[in-house]
Amino acid sequence: MKPKVAIIFTGGTISMTVDEKIGAAIPTLTGNQILSMVSNIDKLAEIETIEYSELPGPHMTIDRLLEIRKIINDLVLRKDISGVIITHGTDNLEETAYFLDLTMQTSKPVVMVGAMRNSSELGYDGPSNLAAAVCTAISPKARDKGVLVVLNNEVNIAREVTKTNTLSLNTFQSPYGPIGSIDTNDLIIHRNIVSKQYIDTDIVERKVYLIKSCFDMDDTLINCVVASGAKGIVIEGMGRGNIPPKAVDAIKEALSLGVVVVIVSRCPSGRVMESYGYKGGGKDLVDMGVILGGDLTGQKARIKLMVALGKTNDQNIIREIFEDDIYS
Repeated sequence: MKPKVAIIFTGGTISMTVDEKIGAAIPTLTGNQILSMVSNIDKLAEIETIEYSELPGPHMTIDRLLEIRKIINDLVLRKDISGVIITHGTDNLEETAYFLDLTMQTSKPVVMVGAMRNSSELGYDGPSNLAAAVCTAISPKARDKGVLVVLNNEVNIAREVTKTNTLSLNTFQSPYGPIGSIDTNDLIIHRNIVSKQYIDTDIVERKVYLIKSCFDMDDTLINCVVASGAKGIVIEGMGRGNIPPKAVDAIKEALSLGVVVVIVSRCPSGRVMESYGYKGGGKDLVDMGVILGGDLTGQKARIKLMVALGKTNDQNIIREIFEDDIYS
């Protein structure tokens, strides 16, 4: 008996064709139309389709993520479902994947997939990516690995993966390499997952902002988001997690008002540390009460802080949530 996989179609480039009137790609394809281009998929698995939306990635919202999570949770409870796949725009696929990874607990494979080329382009990669996602979702080797991201026959975990190039088919990369790959319809696992974090909450704090540090940065942006009612701020610091001194007093003020501040690095890889003790250095920031975000990217640290603040306002617990991930 063939395994059964549910595919939730949300849109993205994988569902797009070029509209000749405007000369640009827009979502047009249904899930069944995309599936019809995947050769021989019916020999591997039985497919159940859920037509959730035809949205480009940037139109995804927290409310929609909560709806999608509910759909996934209902599906994985069914005995006939072996795994769940979500098609998604690649622009923010990694954020949706990480949100689902943090807020869901299931042994069954949950796989995110998209495409870098639309169906009007030569070399449309949607069908091959979807086929690889199905191969992943039906594999027993994909169980207990959290949310997986599958494109270009590579399998990455949600916490690590990020989109690194605006065009390349192998744009989704992890600084530690993929955990697996699809080879002749089979999932090959290259390394194990050390740990997976779960935050039990149905509430998400939306007033969390992401600020990128830069040369000669001052306090303008930090003061602006604090004045707007920010509950949390993630700052992409320089190097090991350092910021220019003119921004420090604004961080102190934010912390005094109960705003949670997390520091990560704007570097593509590597973690932040308490390495420097000058004003605005990592040690100085931690001594003030700033939380280290490890090796998370800014956008993922923001997702994590939104979820953590949905669970608790206790800064000590939030610090533990971030530090457990860094040091586990």
